Amino acid sequence: MAKNDYILEMKNVSKAFPGVQALDKVNLNVRRGSVHALMGENGAGKSTLMKCLFGTYSRDEGEILIDGQPVSFANSKQAMENGVSMVHQELNQVLKRNVMENIWLGRFPKVLPGVINHKKMYDDTKALFEDLEIDIDPKAITSTLPVSMRQMMEIAKAVSYNSKIIVFDEPTSSLTEAEVEHLFKIINRFRDQGVGIVYISHKMDEILRISDDITIMRDGKWVSTTPAKEMTMDLIIKQMVGRELTNRFPPKTNKPSEVIMKVENMTGMYNQLKDVSFDLRKGEVLGVAGLDGAGRTELVECIFGYATRYSGTITLNGKVVKNRNPKEAKKNGFALLTEERRATGIFGILSIRQNAVISNLKSYMTGFWLSDKKQKSDTDWVIKSMSVKTPTQETQIRSLSGGNQQKVIIGRWLLTNPEVLLLDEPTRGIDVGAKYEIYQLIINLANDNKGIIMVSSEMPELLGVCDRILVMSGGRLAGEVDAKTATQEEILTLAAKYV
Repeated sequence: MAKNDYILEMKNVSKAFPGVQALDKVNLNVRRGSVHALMGENGAGKSTLMKCLFGTYSRDEGEILIDGQPVSFANSKQAMENGVSMVHQELNQVLKRNVMENIWLGRFPKVLPGVINHKKMYDDTKALFEDLEIDIDPKAITSTLPVSMRQMMEIAKAVSYNSKIIVFDEPTSSLTEAEVEHLFKIINRFRDQGVGIVYISHKMDEILRISDDITIMRDGKWVSTTPAKEMTMDLIIKQMVGRELTNRFPPKTNKPSEVIMKVENMTGMYNQLKDVSFDLRKGEVLGVAGLDGAGRTELVECIFGYATRYSGTITLNGKVVKNRNPKEAKKNGFALLTEERRATGIFGILSIRQNAVISNLKSYMTGFWLSDKKQKSDTDWVIKSMSVKTPTQETQIRSLSGGNQQKVIIGRWLLTNPEVLLLDEPTRGIDVGAKYEIYQLIINLANDNKGIIMVSSEMPELLGVCDRILVMSGGRLAGEVDAKTATQEEILTLAAKYV
């Protein structure tokens, strides 16, 4: 291939952090007008490589060329001004400001110096959304929107720079199937216009469908670059994890027994949740399915006391529990893994140890002091049992990959020894090898007689791991299916019942 056919060339790029070599002489060549998938397990270095391109990190060695010209961006602003934009896996938005302000942040149109032209900003946002067929009110406050709409905002913002290279880092992790189709339509349009697309995802069916080329990384190193038409799911997995992975889901060895929790007539105070009743058994993995906005997250948040209930009762082991707030719910034996890891899960500037023990601090008290020895011991257990890739316990959690952050949070809750574990999208943004580990962990917890409620947007995951599946629709419980015999079509039919 002629050299100028590559819109982006990254040559021998290396990057080290204290105690870890994140990138080791990695190469990536993206053809003009192509979708180039970048794959690897959590911690393989995918996001780090893109942050070196985007100016978020400075590389230790190597060369980056765009259109054959060497570049070295000092920050993301420089990158965007030079035709490189990135849709980040973790949303980083100003939640209290409106949509259009988030889209044009740092480049507001002006009437006069220091005077913002709000009309032009509104008109430009409206035109951008209409062009991309995105139905979002430019004046809506960002915090009022569901995660999927905020993700589409970020995609529109990246497109607004008229970039020649767009990086999508896990862009569909928060999107419904219809929104994924919409995103693919946008991506194909830009590919046809000659834009180079770098697409990072753990969803292999998407990768095989949308990409032209696939580069696989492992442990910070380049493994292979292959035309997508020559790849299969098994080949991708083998190259990603360095071994065969014959089954996506571990065998279900748990055996549900007596009822551990009953929820009766639960209705939300400030959300659409209405009159939901169900029970959960000891040793059971109970799935919650539904379309975006169906009330899945609202259900687990009401159980945990994070969202306010208007009415309804929760009974645990035959005793009514109030769960008026998360503190009370935790005391009553409940734990909640939240949907948005960055916003409501981690304390980014704190260490792994501090993040691991923070929900269980009382157990480390020795007189007036916290026991360092016990904190270190428990954190060591979290790192080993969750297979967290980190140089030390003192590493800031924000420097870990998204999947490793998720493992620390799961470990944090397990240290509280909950009876009911509420998991909202527990494998979002996690690679296939780590997913299997988390599925096995969930089944092991069920074997320990924990009651587990698992919200997921991925129906194969629900069918592969759960015993029963509740299907939400329009804030109501549309039905319940047996995971052993149910089909995706059956679940989708129930999900549309009250829409």
